[in-house]
Amino acid sequence: MSTSETSRYVRLRVEMVLEITDAEALSGTALESLAAEYGEPGGDSAEERTHAENAVREDGAEALASLIDPFDLVSEVPGVELTQASWTSESIAYDPQDPDGWDLDDGDDEDDGDEHGAGVPHNGEENDDDGSAERRA
Repeated sequence: MSTSETSRYVRLRVEMVLEITDAEALSGTALESLAAEYGEPGGDSAEERTHAENAVREDGAEALASLIDPFDLVSEVPGVELTQASWTSESIAYDPQDPDGWDLDDGDDEDDGDEHGAGVPHNGEENDDDGSAERRA
């Protein structure tokens, strides 16, 4: 690819720390989303659906990851098209009072090609070995 061809592509990295203020509302919304995605209980994807439902009930990070879709973030932006996306969600220890608590250079630039996790296959999601949920679109 020439330089002019590759300059059309941009990697946008966004990192957020969110506080779950109502875990029940979050998991309820995630369960509604799963019901809409999988349709009626039973059928070919019953085991997959059950696994996904259990994951979002037990873990707020899983529930959040199942609801976030990068396409929604850029679908209304004129002149861009989402080509590929990957995102993760994990529970962390965070102290909002700690001035050093937001370290943007945390050395988390892992090789994106190492995708060997297994887990909740919701909207392209995979669980990594560390328990974080990673989704691909």
